[in-house]
Amino acid sequence: MRTRTRTALAAAALAASLTAGASACTGGAPSGADRGRGGAANPATANAGAVVGGTPQKGGTLTVLSNQDFTHLDPARNWVMGDMDFGTRLLYRTLVTYRAAPGAGGGELVPDLAEDLGTPSNGARTWTFRLKEGLKYEDGTPVTAQDVKYNVERSFSPDLPGGPDYAARYLAGAEGYQGPAGGRHLDSVRTPDDRTIVFELRKPFAEFPYATVLPTFAPVPKARDKGPQYDNRPFSSGPYKIESYARDKKLVLVRNPHWDPATDEVRKAYPDRIEVVMGLKGGQVDDRLIASSGADASAVPWSRLRPESTPKVLTRPEVLKRLLAESSNCVDMLQMHTGRAPFDDVRVRRAVQYALDREALLTAAGGPALNEVATAAMPGSLFDGGKQPDVLGIPATGDPQKAKALLKEAGRADGFATSVTVSTGDKAVGEAVQQSLGRAGIKVTIETVDPSAFYDTIGDTKNRTDLVYTGWCPDYPSGSTFLPFVFDGRYVKEKGNSGNHSLFRDEPTMQRMDEIAALTDAEQAAKAWQELDGEILRKAPVVPAVSERMPLLVGTNVAGAFGHTSFGGQIDYATVGLKDPSKSGS
Repeated sequence: MRTRTRTALAAAALAASLTAGASACTGGAPSGADRGRGGAANPATANAGAVVGGTPQKGGTLTVLSNQDFTHLDPARNWVMGDMDFGTRLLYRTLVTYRAAPGAGGGELVPDLAEDLGTPSNGARTWTFRLKEGLKYEDGTPVTAQDVKYNVERSFSPDLPGGPDYAARYLAGAEGYQGPAGGRHLDSVRTPDDRTIVFELRKPFAEFPYATVLPTFAPVPKARDKGPQYDNRPFSSGPYKIESYARDKKLVLVRNPHWDPATDEVRKAYPDRIEVVMGLKGGQVDDRLIASSGADASAVPWSRLRPESTPKVLTRPEVLKRLLAESSNCVDMLQMHTGRAPFDDVRVRRAVQYALDREALLTAAGGPALNEVATAAMPGSLFDGGKQPDVLGIPATGDPQKAKALLKEAGRADGFATSVTVSTGDKAVGEAVQQSLGRAGIKVTIETVDPSAFYDTIGDTKNRTDLVYTGWCPDYPSGSTFLPFVFDGRYVKEKGNSGNHSLFRDEPTMQRMDEIAALTDAEQAAKAWQELDGEILRKAPVVPAVSERMPLLVGTNVAGAFGHTSFGGQIDYATVGLKDPSKSGS
């Protein structure tokens, strides 16, 4: 119970800090800053859409302070926002990528390995990309189109689960394909020469260039592939290569001497060296960055600022100016195993929707300075006006009496026992779930999992808990990259399952998804996705809980730092560096 008390105290302090922080801001908030619930400027978002620290100087060591290891760095398996940001900005390049810019500018596609954004033909069923000249790996050998094809193919391998499955969803003839083992290849990915790659899709897909931003479309030379062990040592086509990697302890990157900046308009590669120090306690990371002394002045965090640390930042203007708090563009939700009793009964699932106290979850996640109560599955950026609708109209604090009535109707008037899996950093959120569902007679046991193992744990559909608390972020600004990945039951996997953790399989919903995907009018499709969002919520596979910002505090010697909206608000490693590299070792 002490953690719950500390969280409550942190929330109270946070509310006070908002008031103090607002009065401390002179001259008003920038035009892009959020307004608080009372209409006052939200000091936490003062740097939203801005670059902190000015332009970096070349050289020095950038340190990343982390409480966890990476989930995956193998580009065939890398599908967690922070890992994708780190991997595709530092270690490997993709056919297309996002511009390195704060705010809306970060949503613009630019060529990366490819010369342009791809050429469609055959009614957008065929896409052709031509690689730039002069692309090389860390050993000086050339990057080829065949290497990109090989990584796309290996993403189908059963022993490499957890990665993006756009290739499986869209490539023609991909049904039943199990990867390149035994010399089997996809006929729908052709490489007429070393610099040309052609994708044949099973249906028109005008948004395909956005999919090629994902690590699936990075090159992997076949001779370097070590199956699951490739996770420990991806072969670099980016500006840095791995010098050493001790799992759960430390990763060290040094410059790739064969990376040619003339071929790369995005990555600036300011630091000489990047060290990721793992295994730190979350509070320890926050305290070190707040103090920002010695080498910590040249450090950035891997994970978000903890709720209990937020008041220490918002009440101190000299620290607050180093806070990034870009929108994550993600929605956290409680997902229920719809294929397992009692959650195979929609009345039970609706009872959970009514029982959950989303205000309590918002408090546990850091309070209103950094979060908003979610009222839809998709983020506000995918709705007209940039705001989520409230289709269900359930009070943010829940309605326990309505929940009890639904349980009684389902024949469970006495409630039932269940369990929820949360990341160790979300234990307070788990307690909020436990307490709010307990008001309706649902007894919840909390299981915590280390962040680096979290997605593998909840992706094991046979052995996971009934409830999981997780989130989803669109890979690009379209409902097609949200609802199908979270609610299409045709792509649920026994191991390495991603997105659809409710295991929701509803035929009318899947049919409607196919109909929307076939629309050629983008505006009409966007509206249809918005309407489908509400229809899905009425069937209650999930409870949208919180729309979060990504609060990240950087050291005083850090420059070029901003949260990239297309990477969940994470620091863009393409441009971050140091003000004075000579101070990075002190």
